[in-house]
Amino acid sequence: MGAAQMDRSPRTATRDYDRDMDDSDDDLALDYSPEAALYTRGADGIALSPRGPQAARRPDDDDNDDNEKGGLSVYVTIHRIRRLLIASIDEPYTLDQLRAPRMSSQVVRPLVDRLYNPNDLSTVYCLLANRVQFLRSQSEEALHHTVNIARATVCELVAARILRRFDEENPGRPGLLILANILVSGFDAFDTAPEPVRRQSRSHQWPSQSRPGHERKLIALELAILSESKILIGSLACQRVVEAVHRGDVVYTPLSLVDILPDHYHYHPVSLYDARRAPILNHRRLIVPQLRNLIELFHFAILLGLYVLTMIHCNSREYGTRRMTVYEVVFDIFAAGWVLEQFAAIIEHGWEVHAQNLWSFLDISFIFIYVLYGVVRMVELLIADDVNYALPILCIAAPVLLTRVAFALMPGNIVFIALHALMREFTRLTFIAIWCFTGFLLGLLWLLRTTLDTSSGMPSNENTPSWATIGKWLLWIWFGLDGTGLERTAEFHTVLGPALAITFAFLGNTFFLTILVAILTNTFSKIMDNASVEVQFRRAVLTFQGVKSDAIFSYPPPFNMIALVFMLPMRLILGPGAFHTINVSVIQVVNAPVLLLIGLYERRRVWARGMPSLSPRKWHHFGLSPTAEIQLVFSSEPPPDVLDTLEKLDTLDTMPHHQVGERKSAEAEGRTSVVRRRKPSNGSDVLY
Repeated sequence: MGAAQMDRSPRTATRDYDRDMDDSDDDLALDYSPEAALYTRGADGIALSPRGPQAARRPDDDDNDDNEKGGLSVYVTIHRIRRLLIASIDEPYTLDQLRAPRMSSQVVRPLVDRLYNPNDLSTVYCLLANRVQFLRSQSEEALHHTVNIARATVCELVAARILRRFDEENPGRPGLLILANILVSGFDAFDTAPEPVRRQSRSHQWPSQSRPGHERKLIALELAILSESKILIGSLACQRVVEAVHRGDVVYTPLSLVDILPDHYHYHPVSLYDARRAPILNHRRLIVPQLRNLIELFHFAILLGLYVLTMIHCNSREYGTRRMTVYEVVFDIFAAGWVLEQFAAIIEHGWEVHAQNLWSFLDISFIFIYVLYGVVRMVELLIADDVNYALPILCIAAPVLLTRVAFALMPGNIVFIALHALMREFTRLTFIAIWCFTGFLLGLLWLLRTTLDTSSGMPSNENTPSWATIGKWLLWIWFGLDGTGLERTAEFHTVLGPALAITFAFLGNTFFLTILVAILTNTFSKIMDNASVEVQFRRAVLTFQGVKSDAIFSYPPPFNMIALVFMLPMRLILGPGAFHTINVSVIQVVNAPVLLLIGLYERRRVWARGMPSLSPRKWHHFGLSPTAEIQLVFSSEPPPDVLDTLEKLDTLDTMPHHQVGERKSAEAEGRTSVVRRRKPSNGSDVLY
């Protein structure tokens, strides 16, 4: 009788994976020897072979027994899940009700047992696809609004439990590879669908760029972000994959709909990265999220430095002429390349995903300011003379850029996460208020016009308020700054003028601001109540956005503009293989110092794992830690004879609900849970 020590803490899971990465090539081969047919070794890592679980998804392999032999196609599984969800949920249950023991045992767990198939890696993708559809249907079908929300919630709960079961039954590095294929491997929603259905459905879609058999595929992690499946993303199994992708231990070729500079000659499947087998100038490491975030932060630091130098050395007298300083020229060129990079990031995964980024609204604000500044500056250089309009426009970019520094340095801070959500709500409500309150401005303006036309004694033109003055009065009333507008509106009409102004004051200053504060307070309280889940969700968003598909991201600003001018026409002339060779060579030359530092750092990290460390975390090995004995007790699994003694003292089979209780306790407290393995009837190892 054996026992498996499972650490459900994300940090400990990361340390376990680090220890796995420390193995030599021989040990690595031993890890995969029991299932050697499922894995293949590539140039820089290990991936699932086509004979692995992901390939067993064809209906002709089922023999009417999907749970025993392979899974259904993605198309069939999607409609099967939708049919089961509609039949199972017909009441508007809330999340707390669905997670209650009764609903969990009667609805959620039976669906997990029915849909879970160890040979089918597309189930989580199909569940999230149904969740996206149910969330969209709830806005279209008013009669089933709350019911569809409940169905979408069940999809997320079942997907999280199926992913957890994959994690429990596949420990170690092979399990990490399987989890990564579930979450970041591309699936086609029309896989093995009838050809008439495929042809009719895709005839209304935009044509996608050519990819070697991977057109129109999506990954489960992207669907989880789009549907804001924070329960699934916050699960330990998903965070294990997100952490591995963030650090570059799991690598894959990302999928996107549109690329500015596409280079899809080679497709690299989801694999475990091995720095000892990778080339020293590995250009694919430029899309590792952890490294990519550092590179983008460095690019932004350069942009901010050039902006400060431009504003400091830009003399107002020289700026009004047709002369430009050197700092301004360099800033304009680099900022143009940076704006191109941000535009490529928006179309990489779409605005809906890009908007989940904390600083997306700041980037859009700077892009708008820079484009407006560039247009005005071009007009000044070509047409006007001795004018100064572009510099004041560029000055308002200072609060945007300096605020973005704080967001970029602390992306996991809950205060900035809450600020991002509050800014979205505030912007939406502000646009609604402006749209509604414009009627008061037009009403007062037209009231003034009719009064001037009908009155015998018309006031002089210099005393007649303009629409800008009336708008200023309304704005002051809105914020409670000044009551001049309330007094002057009596000149428009003795009764109707003050009535309109007082009504606006009640609706704007009292009613709207009260609603605004209530909504923002409610949003902030929800975020703070789920702070850990929100942080994990934002980390998943940053990780997903950090893996880039477009080759334009491999060129730093302003080289990306040069690549767009020269490499894009070259792609149209050369074949895919020749263009790929030239593109990779140019990327390696342009990024040679960065790639060399990355290669040396990763190899040093691998070599340093086998050497003793004198960091404070290792002091307990030298007896310098007061809790060294406690840490050493839990550092390794007890020997078999001790486990047999523990089993004789306390038999876990006699404890009621020990399986559910132990797993929930391990997930809630992040501690190590020791559970026993048994052999079921089919001969596979499962957690008991």
